[in-house]
Amino acid sequence: MTKSVETTKTKGADFDAVVIGAGFGGLYSVYKLRNEQGLNVKAFDRAGDVGGTWYWNRYPGALSDTESFVYRYSFSGELLQKGRWKTRYLTQPEILAYMNEVADTYDLRRSFQFNTRVTATHFNDETGLWHVTTDKGETVTAKYLITGLGLLSATNTPKYKGIDSFKGQMLHTGNWPEGVELKGKRVGVIGTGSTGVQVITATAPIAGHLTVFQRSPQYVVPIGNTPQDEATIAQQKANYDDIWKQVKSSVVAFGFEESTVPAETASPEERERVFEAAWQRGGGFYFMFGTFCDIATSQIANDAAADFIKKKIKEIVKDPATAKALTPRDIYAKRPLCGNNYYEVYNRPNVTLADVKADPIAEFTATGIRLESGAEHELDVVIFATGFDAVDGNYVKMDMRGRGGVTMRDKWKDGPLGYLGMMETDFPNLFMILGPNGPFTNLPPSIETQVEWIADTIEMMEGKGLKTIEPTEAARDEWVTLCRTIADMTLFPKAESWIFGANIPGKKNAVMFYMAGIGNYRNAINAVKDGGYQTMIFDREMASA
Repeated sequence: MTKSVETTKTKGADFDAVVIGAGFGGLYSVYKLRNEQGLNVKAFDRAGDVGGTWYWNRYPGALSDTESFVYRYSFSGELLQKGRWKTRYLTQPEILAYMNEVADTYDLRRSFQFNTRVTATHFNDETGLWHVTTDKGETVTAKYLITGLGLLSATNTPKYKGIDSFKGQMLHTGNWPEGVELKGKRVGVIGTGSTGVQVITATAPIAGHLTVFQRSPQYVVPIGNTPQDEATIAQQKANYDDIWKQVKSSVVAFGFEESTVPAETASPEERERVFEAAWQRGGGFYFMFGTFCDIATSQIANDAAADFIKKKIKEIVKDPATAKALTPRDIYAKRPLCGNNYYEVYNRPNVTLADVKADPIAEFTATGIRLESGAEHELDVVIFATGFDAVDGNYVKMDMRGRGGVTMRDKWKDGPLGYLGMMETDFPNLFMILGPNGPFTNLPPSIETQVEWIADTIEMMEGKGLKTIEPTEAARDEWVTLCRTIADMTLFPKAESWIFGANIPGKKNAVMFYMAGIGNYRNAINAVKDGGYQTMIFDREMASA
């Protein structure tokens, strides 16, 4: 623990570092920089307490689809052994309780100013400091700026004709208020991504009537959220050293061994056996990466997996027309989804599927939603499960300016760039947690990986008395090209997905992830550090003075 009164090491600054965000990234950043390195850190979050995305995503059915034993920090053996869970996956209340426990254990809240939105971050060329302004009218200065803005936190609400005329309640899953009552109500859900699947399966049993407005049918496998017995949990806790070693050297970091067997060369009988076993086990990422090694890269393997799920839809959904509307027509190459009896929902008499690809939403009315055909669905509540302006959304919405006043909005006008998923040219001493072109994985291990690299880099800067660090343009461009090259080796760019920004009207298709896995990612960023940061420019304003 640090002493109760910190002094700032950075001359002329209010703080050594400002951290934005109180999610997994923000909390760990405060811990690393303040508790371990003794820096004077100020942190902000617009929420009323810690939790990040899990503070806002309180919708019915919200849970992580990463297994409980690896959806947590690995840095503290004490926290790992104290961990509590009852089922394979953690629900939102459990995750929020865990993050509160982390904040309590390490006294992290005293560095945070909650209910405060950061509105602008400007780098001052003369002083080499960041000026951080909030909606409270205050501005503080710091040498380092660490942004834990969240990969999925800039909510996306489509603009429909007549939306302001609707007299009922409108909600977004990413900004869910307390005290919402859906029991017995006529509920409409727009969106069938991961969040949509969760809220649909949780709402169907309690709503008077549920109407699902589906634009794109999805491949959804069972989640398999089974109870976990104490013996299993004890075994996981006893093996954490080996578990984290495997996770951090794996591809998707979900706590299972990824398959090394190609489906392309397996017999139809073997494919059927493996897919059926995975269907019974549950897990979206497991179905895509734990069954065969080539589902994301081979069209033959991808077709085999897609055909298996399509066959399941036809078997489960009783009404042939509904089954047809629920059957995807594109490749199986979006974020892998899983849910609790998702397709079974559509056999319920109180559930209606509205295919708004075939019959689009024309407008909102005072009492519901009217489709282009004239069909009107009367609703008391509309839930937007329409996702987020992912990855770069929060950065381009904020007034963020680097050297010479260059804005992040202009820098990324043709799509997000970014170096190592953490830095950007002309933005000295800015470190983005889960910034563009970082790893596509279970997020806590990636967050830890990045925060530890950031903390090591800052420690190096302080030890050498360096003032600023930023990547060269050549290194940034080479990294972006590498990420695009890797993505193009997979089938993911061929599907319209938020992974590439396709859910935001007018947003250009752009690579946003490093898709070669967390093991390779860790090797790449550690090579930069261990190689003496050859891809960086230090103290540029001094060199050019």
